[in-house]
Amino acid sequence: MNPLYDRLFGTHAGKDTPFLHLPDGRTLTHDAFLRKAARFAHVLSDAGLEPGDRLAAQIEKSPEALALYAACAQTGVVFLPLNTAYTRDELAYFVENSGARLVVGDDAKEADLRPMVESFGAQLLTLNGDGSGSFTDAATAKPEEFETVARSEDDLAAFLYTSGTTGRSKGAMLTQANLLSNAEVLLDYWRFTQNDVLLHALPIFHTHGLFVGTNVMLLCGGAMIFLPKFDLDQIIAQMPKATTMMGVPTFYTRLLDDARFTRDLTQGMRLFISGSAPLLAETHIRFEERTGHRILERYGMTETNMNTSNPYEGERRAGTVGFPLPGVELKICDPQTGATLPQGEIGIIEVRGPNVFKGYWQMPEKTAEELRADGFFITGDLASMDADGYVTIVGRNKDLIISGGFNIYPKEIELVLDDQPGVLESAVIGVPHPDFGETVVAVIVPEKGASVDEAALRQACADSLAKFKHPRAFVMLDALPRNTMGKVQKNALRADHAGMFT
Repeated sequence: MNPLYDRLFGTHAGKDTPFLHLPDGRTLTHDAFLRKAARFAHVLSDAGLEPGDRLAAQIEKSPEALALYAACAQTGVVFLPLNTAYTRDELAYFVENSGARLVVGDDAKEADLRPMVESFGAQLLTLNGDGSGSFTDAATAKPEEFETVARSEDDLAAFLYTSGTTGRSKGAMLTQANLLSNAEVLLDYWRFTQNDVLLHALPIFHTHGLFVGTNVMLLCGGAMIFLPKFDLDQIIAQMPKATTMMGVPTFYTRLLDDARFTRDLTQGMRLFISGSAPLLAETHIRFEERTGHRILERYGMTETNMNTSNPYEGERRAGTVGFPLPGVELKICDPQTGATLPQGEIGIIEVRGPNVFKGYWQMPEKTAEELRADGFFITGDLASMDADGYVTIVGRNKDLIISGGFNIYPKEIELVLDDQPGVLESAVIGVPHPDFGETVVAVIVPEKGASVDEAALRQACADSLAKFKHPRAFVMLDALPRNTMGKVQKNALRADHAGMFT
């Protein structure tokens, strides 16, 4: 028995109905997808990977990338998807920390990655966005059936790395039960059936695109219009063929900026879902005025998948993330004492349920700090709950920046900036942005008498950091605001620069 594979994938064997509609006009059926995944599973087995081993994948979105996820589930290998924008230095941390035995990357990066990967005792195979690569070559002659490896619900299925308070990324350990239970709840709560066609333009290296979008569609047996990325022309062209869409706020603001996005275009859609970053109430209202649809906003995170959702039937309140999902306990707590706060007061969200992760890989102290003995996870997100039970997120207790759905921790950027000539110190903050929810701003204090070259700072960030972490603006100050204990007051900086992009 392998609950995750059996429920998500195994039930579709022999099913000749569409699963993936591709931009070039090809359609891959559920059965054809599973046969591809089985060949991939043989490659993993031949490479010596055993249940519980980790596979790190930094690859472009494609049917083959998705089949690699399925192959990991079938073989019991722990799947570790990584952002395609990560640099080699960033990737090195994940490979070393996870102990990955196999890394799957792009041909274009092979020469750069191979020495690093092999230095950690791992193997490297390639898989490109067009489906080619040494991994695919190795799978070509393999059998189209693979005996599924037995696993339990408590066994690990995936790692997803998230930001840490010291700048070190933490590997959130997600079990089969975590992924499966959440998909089952969302399937019912959002009314997905085999008749649904999901317009899928999200990346598949994090929770939203992979464990929400893909898992739900696998569970219901529906189809996906599988786009490599968000392309406005493609989205508009494909929308009449879809019934549902999951996106980040940026998707919806860009659609609203295009005159082709009309009520007529969306008449065949039954549901638009938004998450990964705050959706402005203004966007919610404009969207309804334009299309007649009310976007359904929900709230989740790497460690828990989805926690809350506005209702499918009933009022979807702009500016809120709705109610706790069935099976999820949620409380608003005092940040200092952990005591549950009275209704309407702002505090830290804590959640408990089958969706909550097992802990952080090789970080028992950090796990103990954020995952209570009674099972409640301290999210660090500040929120209130009104008399009707709607949850409104007002900010974060940590300095985490969420830009376009990507988590960014300032410390990592500050370390790069502080190391540059002429920089005395820096403070990186997130400020509101109409497209991305938040964007990164770097506040720089030059050394006395020094002149800081902004172009050099940008180049340093480009050399060391994924593009989504790059500051959008640099602000020069003589000194950073501090409290009486000497702590930098980032809240003051955020307030001073809140209107830069709005």
